[in-house]
Amino acid sequence: MRILLLDTNHPLIEQQLSGKGFVFDADYTSSYDEVLEKIRNYEGIIIRSRIPLDKNFLTKASHLKFIARVGAGMENIDIETAESLGIKLINSPEGNRDSVAEHVVGMLLILMNRLFIASNEVKDGIWKREENRGDELLGKTFGIIGYGNMGKATAKRLSGFGVEVIFYDILPDLSDEFAKQVSLEELQKRADILSLHIPLTDETNYLIDEEFISKMEKNFYFVNTARGKNLKTKALVQAIEAGKVLGACLDVLEYEKSSFENLETENQDLKYLLDSEKVIITPHIGGWTHQSKEKLAQVIVDKIVDNFAN
Repeated sequence: MRILLLDTNHPLIEQQLSGKGFVFDADYTSSYDEVLEKIRNYEGIIIRSRIPLDKNFLTKASHLKFIARVGAGMENIDIETAESLGIKLINSPEGNRDSVAEHVVGMLLILMNRLFIASNEVKDGIWKREENRGDELLGKTFGIIGYGNMGKATAKRLSGFGVEVIFYDILPDLSDEFAKQVSLEELQKRADILSLHIPLTDETNYLIDEEFISKMEKNFYFVNTARGKNLKTKALVQAIEAGKVLGACLDVLEYEKSSFENLETENQDLKYLLDSEKVIITPHIGGWTHQSKEKLAQVIVDKIVDNFAN
């Protein structure tokens, strides 16, 4: 089986699968159109996010048996077309769930305890104690939307912080020892902190908008390590200005390129977030640790071997 590698990943993918008889070509620079010209020669593709695999692409991939995404989100792939063509879709959310969960907790602790602000002030010769009084996680209600790999890992990490974790998910009966499933209405009523762990779909695009925020009963902290377009940025800015959102931790932004490699838009809402002491922003690195790079690759290898090794 011949596989095309479209993004750089951990070398164990090629090393382990070559030992199982798979053959590889790597192309990390060709454009969409250039890849389109040769895609009929491959039975498998391993990607991250560089090239969109849309209907046009997939219909030209006449011998394609699988697409493996090294990561969780699949919005870069026309899933409906792929399934109609019998192309198996593989991803690896198990590989970076621990990294994302630790990133959520880390960002919150930094934000709520003003650690960056206080540290920078001391380095500048400023010693403020009362102004940098923190806010504890202990005793708060932590609301999660989406209780898959990332949501569950986050709830598990929070188990030692003395928070009550509740979650909303479209699937039923997911409660476990770390979190209780509730209706969306109950989550909006009770949550002191809201964290997103959902894919980007037509239903979740701009899920967090002015209307959603208005239904949150308490003033709350907001965390997004899912996808930038799950959040309407302007609504968040307005909520921070009004005091409804106490602070925000954003690992993803509405204005990212589809490849996640940079920002494609700058505007006043983004400038507000970048300038605000109430916002922490990281460059889509929640699932981006040294350990997760290897784990993501290993999950992909194991799933390909399970499905396609002779």
